Amino acid sequence: MLNKTLHISTSPHIVRGVSTTDIMRNVVWALLPVAAYAVYAFGLNALLVLVTAVAACVLTEHYLCRISKKKTTIGDWSAVITGLLLGLSLPPHFPLWMTFAGGVLAIALGKFIFGGLGYNVFNPALVGRAVLQAAFPVAITTWYPAFSADRFGVVDGSILTFPFLEPTYDAVSGATPLAAFKFDGAITETYDLAMGLVGGSTGETCAVLIILGGVYLAVRKMMNWRIPLAVLGTVYVLTALLHWMDSQSYPEPGFMLFSGGLMLGAVFMATDMVASPITPLGVVIYGAIIGLVVVVIRLWGGLPEGVMYAILLANAIGPHIDKWIQPTVYGTTKTSRGA
Repeated sequence: MLNKTLHISTSPHIVRGVSTTDIMRNVVWALLPVAAYAVYAFGLNALLVLVTAVAACVLTEHYLCRISKKKTTIGDWSAVITGLLLGLSLPPHFPLWMTFAGGVLAIALGKFIFGGLGYNVFNPALVGRAVLQAAFPVAITTWYPAFSADRFGVVDGSILTFPFLEPTYDAVSGATPLAAFKFDGAITETYDLAMGLVGGSTGETCAVLIILGGVYLAVRKMMNWRIPLAVLGTVYVLTALLHWMDSQSYPEPGFMLFSGGLMLGAVFMATDMVASPITPLGVVIYGAIIGLVVVVIRLWGGLPEGVMYAILLANAIGPHIDKWIQPTVYGTTKTSRGA
């Protein structure tokens, strides 16, 4: 007689042989087309910023692991993702020494200080960018036009500025689409925004490629699709309602969705598996909070863009969202559950 053994165990049950390294590597693959288009749009300057950001993050993680007498974790690709996201969130002509400092701070303050991968409270790339914005507000809000004729033949002097010296810019564009709307009431065509034909941060490029990268990760179940859908859906609904009420004062939803860093933030930053909630309802609430804060800052705040602040704020309250909506076990009260 054939003997069969039934193995019984408690959850969680492993249903797929997908490791953290596999997920991180696929996120890098999803980001590479976005980075490639950024280089195509802004040339050598964007390439240098991206390479510097990635190098800073990888080297910092390796060094901190070594001095902590831990096995280096650069092989899990998470530092590469942080570097790519940081570089994509910066202006394409951002000084390299500032970029490197941002990469060091992203890993040290945004990740390592909390215990490393799996313990970070905030998205590390946004932590690095937040520090850079506070420390270098002029450099991080200085923009160049996309598709300049000499973008592959000339490296702008500003990105080669020596540490602690003020950058000198050769040519500066007027403003990003969000700044033009905020301060001048000008609206950029949705097609130009979606295809990345405007100036802005390195990652404010082709929204189509960002969406395709998100779809790739969602299909492979390596990203919670509910988060970007909740973020973008909230922005769309709120903007559509405001535009319907007053079309002269508020832009159309398409402008709000494709301008600035909303697409990159919603698809690749807000979906940080560690810094976001885990329950189906929790991630929807989390995404809705991000979308709401983005709309509030863009339309009524003092800054033209608010994606970074919205995601960091949502990261801070993310763990509490799951706790607040946790259902009460039958036969208990909320007080006894908490105890």
